[in-house]
Amino acid sequence: MRWRQFLTPVENMDGEEVRSYIDKHEAGTYTLLDVRQPSEYEKERIPGAILIPLPELAERVKEIEHDKPVITYCAIGGRSRAGAQILSGKGFDEVYNLKGGIKAWNGGTAYGPAEAGMTFLKGDETARDVIIIAYGMEEGLRGFYRELFDTINDKEASDLLRRLSEIEERHKERFFEKYLELDSSVADREVFEKEISPDIMEGGFTAKEFIEKNRETTKSVPDILSLAMMLEAQALDLYMRYSVSLKDKGTKRLLFDIAEEEKAHLVSLGRLMGENA
Repeated sequence: MRWRQFLTPVENMDGEEVRSYIDKHEAGTYTLLDVRQPSEYEKERIPGAILIPLPELAERVKEIEHDKPVITYCAIGGRSRAGAQILSGKGFDEVYNLKGGIKAWNGGTAYGPAEAGMTFLKGDETARDVIIIAYGMEEGLRGFYRELFDTINDKEASDLLRRLSEIEERHKERFFEKYLELDSSVADREVFEKEISPDIMEGGFTAKEFIEKNRETTKSVPDILSLAMMLEAQALDLYMRYSVSLKDKGTKRLLFDIAEEEKAHLVSLGRLMGENA
């Protein structure tokens, strides 16, 4: 009987335990499952979480990879506990519930509807296509930092923006190296960059709109770091959500690798934030 699944024991993890789990496990080796409603997911979510509202979970359980651990969460932990019990009752071996829900999450969050940033992606991209998209996002963010740099008089803030811009430039170099591993015929970076559109920043934002919205709130070091962390969280979220729609395993693996780099960027930015608190 279905009611038996709600008696299934579920292992809880608090916010710090979930964050530690995510830090220690590679992207793509587990599933983050948000069982709230779409409006809640749009307002704030843990980066990379897929959305299946609790009322739909039993009918959509086939959308979740059965051989991976699953971490469920909701607003405060009640709905996600029920969701974890449903999955356990469906035969999932390793399921965890985020005790306290997203309110207990002490990490970066993403926002926007599930389709945010996905409009320029078709789902049939190759690894080369993914690198070109990611390279363009890195260039978009580098350009954003450089434009802010030209408008700020504070030396400490300007120095930080220059460092962030240089980091994005190094990321671009790494993506170009990855591209060469797939296609060594395009050895000239200038030729490669002709395929790049820098209008989309990391996270799927358009650079022009983002600059207009945030120019006046990025005058201090803490503000700039907070903005950079938000952008990295959005990028991590986009790459993870996009990977769900891809069928090619090689391209999925590339996206997971990129997501791991975004996780590392978040850690580094968090360290800088602590130094400037």
